[in-house]
Amino acid sequence: MTWKNYTYENSDLDKTLQRIDGKKNQLDKLRPLPAVAVNKIKESLAIEWTYNSNAIEGNTLTLRETQMVIEEGITVKGKSLREHFEAVNHQEAIAFIEELAHAKYVLDATDVLSLHALILQKIEKDFAGMYRNMGVRITGANFVSPNAAKVDSYMDELIEWVNENSGLHLLVKTAIFHHRFVWIHPFFDGNGRTARLLMNLLLMKEGYPPAVILKNDRKKYYDALNKANNGDYSKLLLLVLQAAERSLDIYLGNFANTYDQYQPITDIVNERDVPYGQEYISLLARQGKIDAFKEGRNWLTTKEAVINYMEKRERKRKV
Repeated sequence: MTWKNYTYENSDLDKTLQRIDGKKNQLDKLRPLPAVAVNKIKESLAIEWTYNSNAIEGNTLTLRETQMVIEEGITVKGKSLREHFEAVNHQEAIAFIEELAHAKYVLDATDVLSLHALILQKIEKDFAGMYRNMGVRITGANFVSPNAAKVDSYMDELIEWVNENSGLHLLVKTAIFHHRFVWIHPFFDGNGRTARLLMNLLLMKEGYPPAVILKNDRKKYYDALNKANNGDYSKLLLLVLQAAERSLDIYLGNFANTYDQYQPITDIVNERDVPYGQEYISLLARQGKIDAFKEGRNWLTTKEAVINYMEKRERKRKV
């Protein structure tokens, strides 16, 4: 497979990579992050990710409708059953890769097939989780996908390559992987969604938040993939970098300016307007009822988190 010659001719991309490295380092220095707050961001980002990835492929559910289908199990009038399944399936696929995303994880073909099976479950049962055995035509693409007989070996080669320590920046490597996966087009359907999920699995296992390519960038995205078919990854890399930086900014925006407000519970209980004792607040922290995280043996939280819990509890009493 002659695809290992690639270029990205843009000095601004190198500057962007350096800036992203700085933000990633900044986020790493803030770890461990408060679990409750992290989960809220992850849940919100997962809905956005599902909406955008499906919308790129033509799903007409809005962001709000996607959220209702996933969180409330609501059927949206005028939308197809397939579109509902696509939303639920993608959310399950995110949960699957979140389980895999740890530093020692090594990508393998079995997980690729399992991920694809989740994407197409209840939609294309005959093809879910299986490489294609026939040719496919891709509308709007400037290339012909490889013969089905080569898919297995091409996928093995791609997986071996991405697992190697090639010396490439992770974001560059994942952008190339993303394109090569789409180029191989190993499945009859669901290739784009699977490619974006796998790209993010590779990022998440190294501590990056998922890079969500937006529906509004759909045309740019497909144009970038077509340019990459000719060996120029500049446009695709730019989109991936923008998506990665946006997610980093979301995390940093939630934590960078507020991190210093976290204090040991032993300090917070000395505040005049905090009526709870250390043992009770520690219990709330362990149960996840307040925004808190553990550093060594000590729980840290904010006075605001405790006050918010107090006020919420008081409101419930009055109902």
